[in-house]
Amino acid sequence: MMTFSNSSWRLLQPSFFLMGIPGLEESQHWIALPLCVLYVLAVMGNVTIIFIIWTDSSLHQPMYLFLAMLSGIDLVLASSTAPKTLAVLLAHAHEIGYTFCLIQMFFIHAFSSMESGVLVAMALDRYVAICHPLHHSTILHPGIIGRIGMAVLVRGLVLLLPFPILLQRLLFCRATIIGHAYCEHMAVVKLACSETTVNRAYGLAVALLVVGLDVVAIGISYALILQTVLKVPGGEARLKAFSTCGSHICVILIFYVPGIFSFLTHRFGHHVPHHVHVLLATLYLLVPPALNPLVYGVKTQQIRQRVLRVFSLKG
Repeated sequence: MMTFSNSSWRLLQPSFFLMGIPGLEESQHWIALPLCVLYVLAVMGNVTIIFIIWTDSSLHQPMYLFLAMLSGIDLVLASSTAPKTLAVLLAHAHEIGYTFCLIQMFFIHAFSSMESGVLVAMALDRYVAICHPLHHSTILHPGIIGRIGMAVLVRGLVLLLPFPILLQRLLFCRATIIGHAYCEHMAVVKLACSETTVNRAYGLAVALLVVGLDVVAIGISYALILQTVLKVPGGEARLKAFSTCGSHICVILIFYVPGIFSFLTHRFGHHVPHHVHVLLATLYLLVPPALNPLVYGVKTQQIRQRVLRVFSLKG
């Protein structure tokens, strides 16, 4: 089999071909409809959350500032995935340029890492609010919140920047057809005919580092919260303490459970049909951004009241 240098490959094969959802080609336009609804919900919900927090000074508190960060990340994450995926499924626009493929891959994985980091920050906020309520405003003051946000941003950029850099050293000498609806890292790596051990090892290390450490940090935070809440006398006081964490726990489950399941099926679920994996991987990037605003809107009284006030004014 003839091989080319990276520059020769980009000259002769300037693009990848996204299949969409292999095996379900006949029904892809029907599958696109719920994905489109999820994307619209994600955009409308997260823009609403950001607007409300931005314009209401009473919501300039740690919990809501972290929520605004989460909504901004969700907007980028959904917009990095949905438009091209919908173009593939609805308009059969399967081709994606090499550079655009790397950019999409970087944004998807980097902002997934950032979302995980913000969820850790939100768990820290709940821990301080419940375990050290008198010092909450002094510990998590605006300067600290800004530094935490910057740390989350830098971590996502630094850890994921090697993904497109390492991919550029690979040789692609076979069909450049990606069995996916977007440029997923491992799906692109599998197309290479040169050695991919470094790419696979780094991808696995980043996944374990980000998800592993973040889940442990969240678990420790909630273990300490549980320990503190159980010491509170009275069932009503305990219920109130738990209710302050309810929305965050829902968001954590929505983000991590599908993501971990998708990761495990991709690495080890060789008997799982490929179209199931592709659907899971796509939903993982669209369901959390669509549901997070709904969860916080329903469970957070201040957000719910502000939304109702905005829509009543419009009415």
